Amino acid sequence: MNRVIAITGASAGIGRATAVRAARDGAAVAICARRGERLEAVAAEITAAGGQALAIPADVTDADGMERFVSQVVDRFGRLDVMVCNAGYGVAGAIDEVTAAQAQKVMEVNYFGTYYAARAALRVFRRQRHGHIIIVSSIVGKRGVPYMGAYAATKFAQVGLAECLRSELVGTAIHVSVVYPVSTDTEFFGVMSHETGTTVVRGPGPRQDAEAVADAIARAIERPVPEVYPWFKSRALVWLNAFAPGFCDRIVQRFGRKPLQREPR
Repeated sequence: MNRVIAITGASAGIGRATAVRAARDGAAVAICARRGERLEAVAAEITAAGGQALAIPADVTDADGMERFVSQVVDRFGRLDVMVCNAGYGVAGAIDEVTAAQAQKVMEVNYFGTYYAARAALRVFRRQRHGHIIIVSSIVGKRGVPYMGAYAATKFAQVGLAECLRSELVGTAIHVSVVYPVSTDTEFFGVMSHETGTTVVRGPGPRQDAEAVADAIARAIERPVPEVYPWFKSRALVWLNAFAPGFCDRIVQRFGRKPLQREPR
């Protein structure tokens, strides 16, 4: 057995792609998500790809559930080497249009879901004296874009958590990496439209597929680094925002994902 890797939000998208890629690399892969049937299908893919699979239905917003998830992983495989905090979704709309309930819910899943999973894994990593927390954020966790304020806030929160944790762990064998995908071909936009109650049209910015993100995560697992940019050119946006934020405002204006119409309820 190579590494033992746990992944939240693994029933689809980046989580699923990362699980299958890890299996091809010979890892034992523990996956969790709320959709049990989808999770079992991914577990079958993991086994077919050459890995060992453990599928556990769980909700990342349940702190005790994340503790149980990690405990079951250690009980099954004897250790945990990598925790990929991937579960998340988006809502779209102007700040004064997104409801407080919508904003709170996306924060619960994206930020607190990351916090609960990372905290549970960290307890194991401290005992082992090694481990790797990988947080799947977004390029909007570095630079916000129009109509994505509620979502971007959760991604900035993830980044702040990771940076503080990384500085606390300097000099240890526990690593923290943050992944910054650009717009990715997953069910993200369909879920966002449903959660927002609108039809959300994708902006004209760069895109990538989930497998490209999974490949970047796999490289970070092999050689831990603080930040991972699956679409390398997106680093330029971070630099531009640091040196010319006002100009960057005008650049990213075109990338806004404005909801177009209300869906019938």
